[in-house]
Amino acid sequence: MVNALGIIPARYASSRLPGKPLLDLGGKTMIQRVVEQAQQARLSRVVVATDDERILAHVRSFGGEAILTAPDHPSGTDRVFDAYCQLDAPADCIINIQGDEPFIRPEQINALIALFEADPRTQLATLVKPVVTSEELFSPHMPKVVLDARGQALYFSRHPLPYQRQHAPEQWLAQHRYLRHIGLYAYRPDILAEITRLPPSALELAESLEQLRWLENGYHILTAETELATLGIDTPEDVARALHYLATSS
Repeated sequence: MVNALGIIPARYASSRLPGKPLLDLGGKTMIQRVVEQAQQARLSRVVVATDDERILAHVRSFGGEAILTAPDHPSGTDRVFDAYCQLDAPADCIINIQGDEPFIRPEQINALIALFEADPRTQLATLVKPVVTSEELFSPHMPKVVLDARGQALYFSRHPLPYQRQHAPEQWLAQHRYLRHIGLYAYRPDILAEITRLPPSALELAESLEQLRWLENGYHILTAETELATLGIDTPEDVARALHYLATSS
């Protein structure tokens, strides 16, 4: 049995939604919903890693576990590593659960844990989902990923890959099975320590996708496929969609 530790990075600052983790979504804050979903997965512990005392106090108020990290981390991965070092808790893998994904499903987290159970040599893991609409395919806000025959990521891009030169773009989805990246990450602890020491890479800066830094430096990212959609909260429009989802799914 793999000992999997769940860490949820949650910043207060957001250019589009300040205080995002504390947004009320149907009577519960976003961060409480993330924590409660994660607690249903096969995780030995779920901890919120935050830069803000208000988030820290709120998580503790509903019985969650939270830890205060440095305020100036450039990425959620760095915040996760900060929290892991403070916790000093043994783990076979660490799951980075996005703090703005209030409807993350436990089975999605478990799918990543299963990759480490199947092969303890797994370095990094993430989720992919089949693209089903042209909107998804051509949206730069929904990164795509191409895999090798073993299910390891070859490249991530905000542009649809592969480019099909024999077909018009409106035909691409009918001609090829495209995969979208779902931003849930898992790391072996020693690998997490290594990747947080890497400087930003050329591909990462070009695409603004952190995982390209890992690929560019020779690390392997294994993937698990999910059919379940996610709903990240980044804009006021996303909040409206989340409230609609809650109203129609209850």
